[in-house]
Amino acid sequence: MLIQFLTAVGVLAVLTMVPGPDMAVVTKRAVASGWRDGLRTVGGITAGLLVWGVLSVAGLAAVLAASATAYTVVKLAGAAYLVFLGAQSLLRSRRNRSQAPAAALTPPRGNPWRTGLVSNVFNPKIAVFYTGLLPTLAPTGLPPHSGMALLVLVHAVLTAIWLGGYVLLLSKARVFFEKPAVRRGMDRVTGVVLIGFGLKVATTQP
Repeated sequence: MLIQFLTAVGVLAVLTMVPGPDMAVVTKRAVASGWRDGLRTVGGITAGLLVWGVLSVAGLAAVLAASATAYTVVKLAGAAYLVFLGAQSLLRSRRNRSQAPAAALTPPRGNPWRTGLVSNVFNPKIAVFYTGLLPTLAPTGLPPHSGMALLVLVHAVLTAIWLGGYVLLLSKARVFFEKPAVRRGMDRVTGVVLIGFGLKVATTQP
């Protein structure tokens, strides 16, 4: 059972480190508002994983993964939210071109924790991952629900550590990112990336 568990942790660690919408959302918030808001965003994302975990253990996520209609509704809602966040970044970069340097440092609006939570909860790929792959990784020596719950907690912890460390790394270069020209460039890059992820989510199949 220990070998199975360590293998599962390794797989989850690799999947956690693959760049995706969560990292783009965290980058946007950490660069614009600082490490505290970045960590709050990570907290929201982690909470979103726990929500999906509870739904998976309860069997509700399996219904979503099996229902084309439900999957499409959640997928399009999540895609629209990512595109909205990306458009915000692009609009802010355009506004900041005509603002004084001090004004260009105005942080984005909205609760960062809620931003992380919503972006993760409306990612239907998590439902597919938790109901399709996670059961195959669960240690066979534990009851199915207990094994799933354990791996969900491990995934949440790995995500918090990885993204939290990423935020703190970004904070070390905050002086660089606070330069108006750099901020505008980062807003444009993260805006395009978020819109790209949104379009990718909208066009992917379960």
